[in-house]
Amino acid sequence: MIKVNVKPGICGLDSEINVEADDMGMNQITIETKCSYIRNIANELKEIDGVAECFEKFNTSEIYEMASRHCKHLACPVPCAIIKGIEAASGLALPKDVEIRIQKI
Repeated sequence: MIKVNVKPGICGLDSEINVEADDMGMNQITIETKCSYIRNIANELKEIDGVAECFEKFNTSEIYEMASRHCKHLACPVPCAIIKGIEAASGLALPKDVEIRIQKI
Protein backbone atom coordinates (compact mmCIF):
# COMPACT_ATOMS: atom_id res chain seq x y z
CA MET A 1 0.00 0.00 0.00
CA ILE A 2 1.09 3.55 -0.73
CA LYS A 3 0.20 6.48 1.54
CA VAL A 4 0.39 10.03 0.20
CA ASN A 5 0.06 12.99 2.56
CA VAL A 6 -0.77 16.33 0.97
CA LYS A 7 -0.37 19.71 2.65
CA PRO A 8 -1.96 21.87 -0.04
CA GLY A 9 -0.97 25.29 1.25
CA ILE A 10 -2.89 28.21 2.64
CA CYS A 11 -6.26 26.44 2.82
CA GLY A 12 -4.80 24.06 5.44
CA LEU A 13 -7.12 21.25 4.29
CA ASP A 14 -4.63 18.38 4.36
CA SER A 15 -5.44 15.10 2.64
CA GLU A 16 -4.27 11.52 3.16
CA ILE A 17 -4.54 9.28 0.12
CA ASN A 18 -4.13 5.50 0.41
CA VAL A 19 -3.69 3.44 -2.75
CA GLU A 20 -3.44 -0.33 -3.00
CA ALA A 21 -2.95 -2.10 -6.33
CA ASP A 22 -3.98 -5.69 -6.98
CA ASP A 23 -2.32 -8.17 -9.36
CA MET A 24 -4.62 -7.10 -12.22
CA GLY A 25 -3.54 -3.44 -12.02
CA MET A 26 -6.71 -2.20 -10.37
CA ASN A 27 -6.13 0.35 -7.60
CA GLN A 28 -8.33 0.78 -4.56
CA ILE A 29 -8.24 4.35 -3.33
CA THR A 30 -9.32 5.92 -0.04
CA ILE A 31 -8.99 9.60 0.74
CA GLU A 32 -9.32 11.26 4.14
CA THR A 33 -9.66 15.05 4.05
CA LYS A 34 -11.45 18.01 5.57
CA CYS A 35 -11.92 19.56 2.11
CA SER A 36 -15.51 19.14 0.91
CA TYR A 37 -14.40 19.34 -2.75
CA ILE A 38 -11.85 16.54 -2.36
CA ARG A 39 -14.38 14.53 -0.34
CA ASN A 40 -16.65 14.65 -3.40
CA ILE A 41 -13.84 13.15 -5.46
CA ALA A 42 -13.20 10.55 -2.74
CA ASN A 43 -16.86 9.53 -2.75
CA GLU A 44 -16.70 8.89 -6.49
CA LEU A 45 -13.18 7.48 -6.82
CA LYS A 46 -13.00 4.04 -5.22
CA GLU A 47 -11.21 1.97 -7.86
CA ILE A 48 -9.31 2.74 -11.05
CA ASP A 49 -7.09 0.94 -13.58
CA GLY A 50 -3.66 2.26 -12.60
CA VAL A 51 -1.79 1.63 -15.82
CA ALA A 52 -4.55 3.10 -17.99
CA GLU A 53 -4.92 6.20 -15.78
CA CYS A 54 -1.21 6.92 -15.50
CA PHE A 55 -0.76 6.96 -19.27
CA GLU A 56 -3.76 9.19 -20.04
CA LYS A 57 -3.54 12.77 -21.17
CA PHE A 58 -4.79 15.57 -18.91
CA ASN A 59 -7.98 15.96 -20.94
CA THR A 60 -8.83 12.24 -20.83
CA SER A 61 -7.78 11.43 -17.25
CA GLU A 62 -10.64 10.17 -15.07
CA ILE A 63 -9.09 11.80 -12.02
CA TYR A 64 -8.67 15.20 -13.67
CA GLU A 65 -12.19 14.91 -15.07
CA MET A 66 -13.49 14.37 -11.51
CA ALA A 67 -11.36 17.27 -10.30
CA SER A 68 -12.82 19.43 -13.05
CA ARG A 69 -16.32 18.69 -11.77
CA HIS A 70 -15.70 18.79 -8.02
CA CYS A 71 -12.64 20.89 -7.20
CA LYS A 72 -13.01 24.67 -7.25
CA HIS A 73 -9.30 25.53 -7.07
CA LEU A 74 -7.26 24.88 -10.21
CA ALA A 75 -3.94 24.90 -8.33
CA CYS A 76 -5.05 22.15 -5.89
CA PRO A 77 -2.23 19.58 -5.74
CA VAL A 78 -4.45 16.69 -4.58
CA PRO A 79 -5.44 15.34 -8.04
CA CYS A 80 -1.78 15.14 -9.00
CA ALA A 81 -0.97 13.47 -5.67
CA ILE A 82 -3.63 10.82 -6.32
CA ILE A 83 -2.00 9.99 -9.63
CA LYS A 84 1.49 9.94 -8.06
CA GLY A 85 0.16 7.46 -5.48
CA ILE A 86 -1.33 5.29 -8.22
CA GLU A 87 2.01 5.31 -10.09
CA ALA A 88 3.86 4.11 -6.99
CA ALA A 89 1.24 1.51 -6.02
CA SER A 90 1.16 0.14 -9.57
CA GLY A 91 4.94 -0.16 -9.78
CA LEU A 92 5.18 2.49 -12.51
CA ALA A 93 7.34 4.78 -10.38
CA LEU A 94 9.27 4.53 -7.15
CA PRO A 95 7.73 6.30 -4.17
CA LYS A 96 9.48 9.65 -3.96
CA ASP A 97 8.39 12.95 -2.44
CA VAL A 98 7.35 15.80 -4.70
CA GLU A 99 7.99 19.34 -3.55
CA ILE A 100 6.65 22.73 -4.58
CA ARG A 101 8.22 25.66 -2.78
CA ILE A 102 6.75 29.12 -3.10
CA GLN A 103 8.73 32.13 -1.88
CA LYS A 104 8.07 35.81 -2.14
CA ILE A 105 11.37 37.52 -2.82
